[in-house]
Amino acid sequence: MKGLLHIHTHMLRRGQKVLWDQSGGVLVEFAIVVSLFLFLFMALLDFGRMSYSIANAQKASQLAARIAIVRPPACPGVPTTHQRGTSTSSPRFGTSCSASAGVCADPQTPSCSGVAINATASEVWARISPLLPPDATIDNLQFHYDFNPNLGFLGGPYTPMVSVELNLNDFQFVSPLAALANAAGATNSTISSTVGYSNFSVSLPAEDLALGESG
Repeated sequence: MKGLLHIHTHMLRRGQKVLWDQSGGVLVEFAIVVSLFLFLFMALLDFGRMSYSIANAQKASQLAARIAIVRPPACPGVPTTHQRGTSTSSPRFGTSCSASAGVCADPQTPSCSGVAINATASEVWARISPLLPPDATIDNLQFHYDFNPNLGFLGGPYTPMVSVELNLNDFQFVSPLAALANAAGATNSTISSTVGYSNFSVSLPAEDLALGESG
């Protein structure tokens, strides 16, 4: 009888010891803290990459527009001089396009994408491509030559408002942020693996779209 009581007491003490043992709690806490740390660290890296890429794209679009306003058009059909518009007063050559409505014609120039066979688009792309993501291509460039009556004069060089847009593919995160967030305690995280860029666009008035001696 004493032997059975001794065994019962021994098992009871072992059970209480197991229930009160907290040595494994450190591992659980460590796993939670490490998951949270990895999530914050990897998110910082990825969002830092994205910010760097956006800053470079903004600089690239500014540089592209600056080149485009002093080079021949990247789009077909852009005139070289301001032609007579719809004005019935037959203004003299040299009259400012803003003198009255219809002094200079609006050529309704279409927009176009960059192509490698165009010298201007090719030059722009050669200058800005080192600043862009590896998957960017020359056709991510869009050129616009919009007539502006406040620029130029009748018979003079055609000086439109030149806009260059840069449309990049979505930014791709390299870290599994959703999985790391779930490991850190989130419930069914829906963090996407990609983020869409906003379009980068810069507009400047053309200086002279003629070819020139060094165009």
